[in-house]
Amino acid sequence: MTSKELMYVKTIAEEKTISKAAQKLFVAQPSLSQSLQRIEEALGARLFNRTAGGLTLTYAGERYYHMATQILKMYQDFETEVSDINNLKTGRIHVGITNHLGTIVLSRVLPLFHTLCPNVEVYVSEENSCVLDQKILSGELDFAVMHAPGREDLQPLINYERLKDDPFLIVLSKDHPLASQGKADPDAPYPVLDPRRLKDEPFIMLHKQQRIRQVVDYVLKKARIQQPRIILTLRSYQTAQLLAAQGLGVTLVPTEYANFSQTSFNPAFLSIPAKYEAGWSMCISTLKSGFLSRADQMFISLVREQFGDKEPEWQP
Repeated sequence: MTSKELMYVKTIAEEKTISKAAQKLFVAQPSLSQSLQRIEEALGARLFNRTAGGLTLTYAGERYYHMATQILKMYQDFETEVSDINNLKTGRIHVGITNHLGTIVLSRVLPLFHTLCPNVEVYVSEENSCVLDQKILSGELDFAVMHAPGREDLQPLINYERLKDDPFLIVLSKDHPLASQGKADPDAPYPVLDPRRLKDEPFIMLHKQQRIRQVVDYVLKKARIQQPRIILTLRSYQTAQLLAAQGLGVTLVPTEYANFSQTSFNPAFLSIPAKYEAGWSMCISTLKSGFLSRADQMFISLVREQFGDKEPEWQP
């Protein structure tokens, strides 16, 4: 059983046809078919069911695919270790990051990283936090810079190293009656309003797959607003904030995002009492059993240095 055979079966399983797999692998289709036949004959078991809709894995095929994925990841980790031995003369790291954090983090970290490690390629995947979780679990990412999930959504196989907290704010029109109802608090950046006061308000929400929405749902649940009146669901927090500023409804956004996206339609901001735990934490997410190369560690150390409260751990 060779790494090439493992890759052949893994690619066929993912592409579901021999022809598509052959294109992706840059091999001739007849050659790939013959290789698969030899693998199945050597194992004494069929790995795929041939159906009108394409190839599907048998039970033996599922076990082979799972094993192939793990072994190929081990090969990849070994190649990364070899790159370390070469003192980072060549190499690649695969970083995941959310779109907004990419704007903030990469502009400050990448110039420093490339000064220290000019020949290491950085491949960046910009996705929402839920997708990044899945890519870490599948081994597609070395690590990710994202926002940590709430306690209910933590992935047990992922380590979330928290860097800094960012409280959420209530956003509404300056003309809204509740805009003047907040109470001054020396420990809060804005007047404080209990989210229970929003019970009858129309909400502008983000999609459930987005981490912001998950935090908002948690806050409203703690405020005993079980079925908020949602009038609009979208993906852009900037658009949500802009529409809230114009009086279409209310929304909740992180403080950092709120300050980043102010426009000519300046909304009213209200802080939320601490008991609601209305916020999230910027974090570095890594697979607990995964391998981090020296280049990974250097990049992570720079993120800590620029955005965390701890001293960098990586030393050249």
